[in-house]
Amino acid sequence: MIVTVTRSIVALAILVAATAPSTAADLAVAKKKAGECTPCHGLNGIAVQPDAPNLAGDSAYYLTAQLKAFRAGERQHEQMSIIAKGLSDEDIDDLAAWYSAIELKATLPKMD
Repeated sequence: MIVTVTRSIVALAILVAATAPSTAADLAVAKKKAGECTPCHGLNGIAVQPDAPNLAGDSAYYLTAQLKAFRAGERQHEQMSIIAKGLSDEDIDDLAAWYSAIELKATLPKMD
């Protein structure tokens, strides 16, 4: 029984390590890559174009999946489909790491 539990823990650790977003060491590179995203999404991840989503604080897993979907043609957008085609897996990981690392503060509306 202990061997089974140990194997399960090791398998889980390997899975988490294999799917984890880029590390903090990549953030300097990621910030530079995100510079191309700023006209629409802003360097701080808060959209500057009305039809662009905010990316700040989004899950790295979600951002990675969306960028890969644009790249594969599974998701369509006039600009993003073109941009994503030129992104490598490393680019996508770096961008997802950058925007997911931005911390947001949420304030609930005051209700009287």
